This record gives sequence, structure tokens and C-alpha cells, in this order.
Amino acid sequence: MVLIRNLLFMLALAVFTPLYALIGVLSSPFGPQTRHKLIRGWPRIMGWVIKHVLGIPYRLVGAENIPREGPAIIVSKHMSAWETILLQDIFPPMVFVLKKEIHSIPFFGWGIARMPMIAIDRAAGKDALTQVEAQGRERLAEGFWVTIFPEGTRVAPGSKKRYKAGASWLAAQTGVPVVPVAHNAGEFWPRNALFKRPGVVTVSVGPVIDTKGLNAEQINAKAQAWIEGEMRQLFPGHYRPTRQRAAEAVEPAAE
Repeated sequence: MVLIRNLLFMLALAVFTPLYALIGVLSSPFGPQTRHKLIRGWPRIMGWVIKHVLGIPYRLVGAENIPREGPAIIVSKHMSAWETILLQDIFPPMVFVLKKEIHSIPFFGWGIARMPMIAIDRAAGKDALTQVEAQGRERLAEGFWVTIFPEGTRVAPGSKKRYKAGASWLAAQTGVPVVPVAHNAGEFWPRNALFKRPGVVTVSVGPVIDTKGLNAEQINAKAQAWIEGEMRQLFPGHYRPTRQRAAEAVEPAAE
């Protein structure tokens, strides 16, 4: 059954991705809001397929924390492609910060290139922050929410990478509030896995972080503390006991 679910999902990808890439190309003359509405049909369709065909729906915790007025910056855990699609089902129209080279991917990248995403050149080093700020300001002014995965890459459940400053820098420069998000999509859609398995993803939205008067480091620390704390509270099975981790850290030194 899992095999059939995944084959049907891949079939849907093969059908709808080229279609919406074409829609993206044809929508080029329109403004960013119109282009976004047209191409957003792809994540809506694929979101339905993920929920009802792959059997990976979600349970939302903390919906009351989603701001009702004005755009915000979403800072989320990143485990798979699941959240890049389904977060769009939870929050108002959003754009993502992504690698510019994604635009060269046939069909998918071509469609993404027509959406008002924030595409950055990661090889630019510190200049990447300038790119995030410049494009981020523009998108926020257009009314879009901005979603950033601060760890920069997908991580397995129970893992953590360094939280980079892109989201917190943009928030500090614009004064826009930050909404932290924790989830366990990686349990059912593992990183680099060809086959996904059914299960209910829990998505937890944290209290809004008021960024006014805070610098990027302070905002980053607040977002990281909430997300990592929530991950351990909701999904304790992903994390080994502190004593066991400490013992493992000491063992090499004793050899």
C-alpha cells in the first residue's frame, strides 16, 4: 500500500509540476500578487495529494498564535519538502528564502522563478544577508509573509544545526514580528527518502516574538530556544536523555 501511495504521489508530481511551470511562464506579465495566486495552485493540489494519497495530514497546535494583521517572518524547523508545501496551507500567502540555483531545476525551478520568492546566492557570504534584507523588505511591503529555515538545510528528527542569522537579521532591520514553528514532518517524510510513510504531522506555532528593540542575535536566540524546547517537549522520543548524551561525550576522552 505504501508503494502504491508513493507511486501515485510521483505521478501527481509528474502531471502538475510541468503544468504549473507553464502557468508560471505565462503569468510573467502580471504583478507579484497575481503570479503568486496563480502558481499557488500547485502547493494546494500537492498538499491535497500529500494528505489524502500519501496519508500525511497534520495536526495544528497554537493556531491562536498566528497574527491576524500584517505580515510576519516565519522561522521553522526544516526536515523535508513537506513543510515547504503544507506551511502554505496554514499561514497567509508566503514566500521562502531559497538558493538561486533552484531556478535551474527543470519545470519546478522554472515555475518557482516566476513566484516572488527570495532567491539568494549562498556563495556571496556576508552579502547573502544583504540580499535577504533587500528582497525581504520588498516582499514584506507587498504583503507577503516570509518563511526562513534558519538551519539552512534539512535535519533529521532529534538533530539540530546552527541557527543562521538570515531571519533574525531581516526581523531586526524591519521590526516585523517572528513566528517560530516546530514540527515532526521528518518522521514520515525522511530527508532524501524516496518513499514516504503515512502518519499525522504535528505542527506547533509558538507565541509571536516582538522584535522591536531587539538585535539579530537576541531574536535568533529567542526563536531557537522556543523551537528546540518545543521539539523536545512534543517529541521527546527523538532525543536521548541528557545523562546518556553526556556519558557518550566523555567516553572518547577516557580511551
